[in-house]
Amino acid sequence: MTDTRATRTAVVLAGGISHERDVSLRSGRRVADSLLARGHRVSMREPDSSLLAFLEATAPDLVWPALHGASGEDGSLRALLDAQGIAYVGSEAAAAQLAWHKPTAKVLVSRAGFNTPDSVTLPRETFRELGATQVLDGVLKHLGTSLVVKPAMGGSAQGVTVVAEASDLPRAVVDAYTYGDIALIEKEVLGTEVSVGVIDTGEGPFALPAVEIVPRSGVYSFEARYSAGETQFFTPARLDESVAAAASEAALAIHQTLGLRHLSRIDLIIDASGAPWFLEANVMPGLTETSLVPQAIVAAGLDLGSVYEALGEVAIRDAR
Repeated sequence: MTDTRATRTAVVLAGGISHERDVSLRSGRRVADSLLARGHRVSMREPDSSLLAFLEATAPDLVWPALHGASGEDGSLRALLDAQGIAYVGSEAAAAQLAWHKPTAKVLVSRAGFNTPDSVTLPRETFRELGATQVLDGVLKHLGTSLVVKPAMGGSAQGVTVVAEASDLPRAVVDAYTYGDIALIEKEVLGTEVSVGVIDTGEGPFALPAVEIVPRSGVYSFEARYSAGETQFFTPARLDESVAAAASEAALAIHQTLGLRHLSRIDLIIDASGAPWFLEANVMPGLTETSLVPQAIVAAGLDLGSVYEALGEVAIRDAR
């Protein structure tokens, strides 16, 4: 049979100056290699001062922003690509901005009827102006002492601390401020941690098998995510069929509630009753050798290269 697939010119964006630069480079290399193996013309570029002029001069069929952190996920770069009329894989600028700001995403998801942990959003200025002791005492009274503290904007679990005792909270907040000016303090929900990838390869978005995450340390930290052997993954997750279905349905609905497109990863906790709790949405999930979405794609019986190619074709279609 003759292969009628179009040969595309694609630019994979990877690297950048965020704290997740190395992860981005690994994700980008795997995407680029997959597209090259499918016969496409692919180059990798950094998001630097020459990028926009390069894209205008070369007019690629497709940009794949395999960028993690603010440079690729806060919506600003996507808005510039829209302005140049360039097709790109991933959510549009407005949706990316909403999902990138975790407190905003939590409000939208909660209003849509889904569980999300009780939380307090704490800007650095409030922490300083009202006094650390008074502010944190108020947080502890409201949420208790079993907490998760994280930057309000960020990924790869950088700056995330699980707090078990009140005395650990001040340091956890300071650590979160290392990665941004707003900390999100959530009440810890105990249960099974899963991630559900959502992709659209041409016939509408669908949920991939949930990936269950079991880190050796008990915390799915940056090191646990990207160091081989530090975390056990079970794909599909070891959930009862009805619970797995509920997690998939929630992830797909949250993807749509936030206005995401092409691909996302929805992180959830499944509590003892089997109910899913929304933690965060990732508009450009990691695609490294230890990342969750590639594991789920393979578990679904799909070929990574074919999926990445199909996502690119959907992006080109959506840009017309």
